[in-house]
Amino acid sequence: MLGVIDLPTYLAGLVLIVLLPGPNSLYVLSVAARRGVRTGYTAAAGVWCGDTVLMTLSAAGVASLLQGNAVLFGIVKYAGAGYLTWLAFGMLRAAWTMWRTRRERVEEELPEQSAAEERPFRRALVISLFNPKAILFFVAFFVQFVDPGYAYPALSFVVLGAFAQLASFLYLTALIFSGTRLAEAFRRRRRLSAGATTAAGALFLGFAVKLTLASA
Repeated sequence: MLGVIDLPTYLAGLVLIVLLPGPNSLYVLSVAARRGVRTGYTAAAGVWCGDTVLMTLSAAGVASLLQGNAVLFGIVKYAGAGYLTWLAFGMLRAAWTMWRTRRERVEEELPEQSAAEERPFRRALVISLFNPKAILFFVAFFVQFVDPGYAYPALSFVVLGAFAQLASFLYLTALIFSGTRLAEAFRRRRRLSAGATTAAGALFLGFAVKLTLASA
C-alpha cells in the first residue's frame, strides 16, 4: 500500500512504542492534570507539531547527518538534556512551594495565570524538537517498512507518519482525560499535588540523564 510493507507489524510495533512513557507524554499528562482538558490539548498540539517536524527531518536525511556527525549530535543532545533539566528543576521548585503552602488556600485565578505563563504548546514543542534520539528512531523504525523499489518513498513516509500521529492522538487523548480526573483530587489535596509534581520533576531529571548518556 503506497510503498508500505508489512503494515500489521508496523502498527503492532507502533502501539508498543507509543505506550512507552517519555517526556512528551508525561508533560501532557501533567498539564492536563493541573490545567484541564483544553490546556492539555494545547500541550498535545505542541507534541504533534514537534513530531511532524522530526518525521520530516528524518525523511529528508537529517537523521543520517546526526548519526554521522558526533559533534552535531552532541550539541543537540546536551541542549535537549539541559532543557529537560531546566524543566525538572522548575517542577521541583513548584513542588517545594506546594509543600510549604499546602495548608493555605489558593486563589481561583492562579491556575489560569500559571497556564498563560507556562506556554504549554511552546514547551511541549521544544521538548519534542530537542530529542535527537527521536529523529534517529523515526528513520530507523520507518525505513524498515518502506519498499525500496517504490518510486515515491516520500509518500510512504507520509503514510507511516499519519498512522504514527493517529496513534499519538488517541494515546494523548486518553492521557488528557485521565489527567483531568486527577485534577479535582489535586485541587482538594495539596499534598497529593506536591507529591505528583515532585515525581514528575524526578522523572524529567531521569530523562535528561538518559539523553546525556545516549550515543548516536
